[in-house]
Amino acid sequence: MAQLNNDNEIIMVVATVSVLVLAILWYKLTRTSSSPPLPPGPRSLPIVGYLPFLGPDLHKQFTNMAHTYGPIFKFYLGSKLHVVINTPELAKEVVRDNDETFANHDMTVASSVITYGGQDIVFSKHNSNWRNLRKIFVHEVLSNTNLEACGSFRRDEVRKTIKNVFSKIGTTVNISQISFLTEANVLTSMVMENKPDEMSNGVNLGLELQMAASIIAEIFGRPNLSDFFPSLGRFDLQGVERDMKKQLQKLDAIIENMIDDRIKSNSRRSKDEVHDGKKDFLQILLDLKDKGDAKSVNITQIKAILVDVMIAGTETTAKLSEWAMAEILKNHNVLKRVQEELAEVVGLNNIVEESHLPKLQYLDATVKETFRLHPVTPFLVPRSSSKACVVGGYTIPKDCTVFLNVWSIQQDPRYWENPLEFKPERFLTGKWDYNGNNLKFFPFGSGRRLCPGIVLAEKMQMFILASLLHSFNWSLPKGEEHDLSENFGVTLNKRKPLFVIPSQRLPDVSLYM
Repeated sequence: MAQLNNDNEIIMVVATVSVLVLAILWYKLTRTSSSPPLPPGPRSLPIVGYLPFLGPDLHKQFTNMAHTYGPIFKFYLGSKLHVVINTPELAKEVVRDNDETFANHDMTVASSVITYGGQDIVFSKHNSNWRNLRKIFVHEVLSNTNLEACGSFRRDEVRKTIKNVFSKIGTTVNISQISFLTEANVLTSMVMENKPDEMSNGVNLGLELQMAASIIAEIFGRPNLSDFFPSLGRFDLQGVERDMKKQLQKLDAIIENMIDDRIKSNSRRSKDEVHDGKKDFLQILLDLKDKGDAKSVNITQIKAILVDVMIAGTETTAKLSEWAMAEILKNHNVLKRVQEELAEVVGLNNIVEESHLPKLQYLDATVKETFRLHPVTPFLVPRSSSKACVVGGYTIPKDCTVFLNVWSIQQDPRYWENPLEFKPERFLTGKWDYNGNNLKFFPFGSGRRLCPGIVLAEKMQMFILASLLHSFNWSLPKGEEHDLSENFGVTLNKRKPLFVIPSQRLPDVSLYM
């Protein structure tokens, strides 16, 4: 009898365990079957994934892939999953419906190095530290009051540019270089009011920043095996980490000198003298460092913010100015209308002031049309998912890199009539801005990771272009043809730099002095 009872107990235990196992299996199977699949995409090779098939013009390749796989598709680079978004409707799910999930930017080896490990505004993780940095940058550094107080810096540097170009009338000039140096001088003046024209070693600060920005953009544009195979990171096989550290060392030395000089200067003055009148960016940040409260920043964060300002800010304006001038000169009717507007608003016996800019509606539309056809960052800054979610009916796993193909969206014939035609008039009606409210046009991003420097960027783009187009007539060198071919990288470059010849437009020579 005892044996029979034992057998019954064993049978009951086995039955119970079997039921539990079957229940777990059923739950897993039904859960798997009910979960949305990953997005469609091309087949990949073992280990390397789709890496060998990536071409030089990724923005065009991704657009063509969307025609094959649909508006949302995936591909693997190594073991890392990447997803590309190609429509405004799907972009909305990323930057609005799931904005918090995609609030982190994808951190690569290169971005980690140049941002002191993500201590800046662009690549810092979405947390209280990032919110503090962004609030400081938007409400303290780029406040309306501070931007207005720094207006003389912008005016003086644009005047110097006009005078410099006037001295080169009849010769060829590089529009990208002119724009970059103007913007670099403006930003370094706003960062440090009494900046020297040359550093202590005799190097021109603007030229040094231009060279650094060019090299940094090139390094960012390299596909890096360490990003796709983290286990290879310590070997730095392609030298990305090494090369970026060299650029950071140069920038760090420049910024360290700025900070040291300012701290020494402040120590020689009373507190009232230091805080008297307008403050440049550096003084604002140093004041916050000494505050000792929730708004405080440390020296590393200050340096990271200044790298953002001096590199990202200058690169964007220079590229946009070059593309805008190339399109305007190619489209004679656009050039004529821009200059007629300038003559009416500014006058041929006057020079462009910032107060004129809000009245230059056609030039504003021309700048927006340039951004539509030639977004400086065609994928913006790639996002990274902090948890699994669903976009477009497909599962996006945690830590997936997401590209928003702004270049494709802004040239999609479903949303834009004659999308390849340069037609500023399309921006004269309707509500269009750079704040990412209309996801058919968002060259500066959208959502909580919207570019924080839009106000200054928009002001400088308009100021530089208006001044160049009002003060001079422009022509291509003899025998040159208009060329709008692209060279893809972390920024969208003209394959062939724009060299043009300026001639005097204003009757009074004193306006150029």
